Amino acid sequence: MRTHSLLPVLSALAVSTAFLFVSPALAETVKYKATLDGSQQSPPVTTKGKGTATLTFDTTKKKLSWNVKYSGLSGPASAAHIHGPAAMGANADPVIPFKKLKSPIKGSATLTDAQAADLEAGKYYVNVHTKANPDGEIRGQIEKAM
Repeated sequence: MRTHSLLPVLSALAVSTAFLFVSPALAETVKYKATLDGSQQSPPVTTKGKGTATLTFDTTKKKLSWNVKYSGLSGPASAAHIHGPAAMGANADPVIPFKKLKSPIKGSATLTDAQAADLEAGKYYVNVHTKANPDGEIRGQIEKAM
């Protein structure tokens, strides 16, 4: 009578189970940043306003989260959002509005595949508008954080 070892079967089962537990870890979180000022507006704006944006993108859930901080604007923010797609220095329409305008602006949105590709390609920018500068007072192109 021949006896078969269960070792190969159990090994395969263990490896398969391990992949089930590791798979969620394959989700990648990509960090982005932007430095906002008037010189990046198109055309440029003379302002003491400045700001920073830190963003994270969950590639599995396609969720973009942001934290935008600013100071020194000519007045209260009248609008703030992410614009695109546009290369640095070019203008584009808003694609992701911010619900809150007071600094710090925190929020998140789920991106489409096309929006995720534009984000990855560096074609989005953060823009904060004021009454004195309705086309935008400070702006910063979103780029991968190092």
